Amino acid sequence: MIAIIPARGGSKGLPNKNIKLLNGKPLIAYTIEAALTTKYISRVIVTTDCNNIAVIAKEYGAEVPFIRPQSLSGDDSSAIDVYLHTISYLIDNDKINVEKFIVLLPTAPLREYTDITNAIELFEREKATTLISVHEATTPPSWYFKQDVRNRMINAELATNSVMSNRQNNEKYIIPNGAIYILDYKLLKEKRTYYCDNTIAYIMPIEKSVDIDTNFDFMLAEFLISKNENS
Repeated sequence: MIAIIPARGGSKGLPNKNIKLLNGKPLIAYTIEAALTTKYISRVIVTTDCNNIAVIAKEYGAEVPFIRPQSLSGDDSSAIDVYLHTISYLIDNDKINVEKFIVLLPTAPLREYTDITNAIELFEREKATTLISVHEATTPPSWYFKQDVRNRMINAELATNSVMSNRQNNEKYIIPNGAIYILDYKLLKEKRTYYCDNTIAYIMPIEKSVDIDTNFDFMLAEFLISKNENS
């Protein structure tokens, strides 16, 4: 299976985050190394608009067959279009057939190769169309509130029953964590979605589900990686 790692150069929340040093190693390196260690992955492709990211990605063993066009590199660019562009490039230039592929976001450095391996094996075993990695939600939907125009709290009514209850009495929910996506090229191209009635979840623990978007996320990941290395 081909792995795609999307790594845009621009980031408003945390500038240059994809190559920011995390415990002495560029953030993107964690994902590249995990992908290269996974026995089911045949190629690791980084799609980026940034020459610096491209150089670092190659240093850690990934392929960077092109520099992503600026039309696919803005804040509002669609991730789906980025993946379709990458697969289309590989089909046209390498003359290969791609039905399924895996996307690994570089912002999930605590995802390990064992998670990727287990996710692919689950995907194959369940004969799924797509797979999305998730973690269990820690806050029940009925606990969400918003403010009215008088600054008073009102229930956001995100749950069928908006009455607050003990956490133990709430239905369990899952949230995509950005670590692993196994996608179907035909579904993505025709329906422009990751989800269908044959999409399965790969559940990961919350301590592996840090998705770096802010400096706080980065510090949390750094703490958890240091803790794992010292234990």
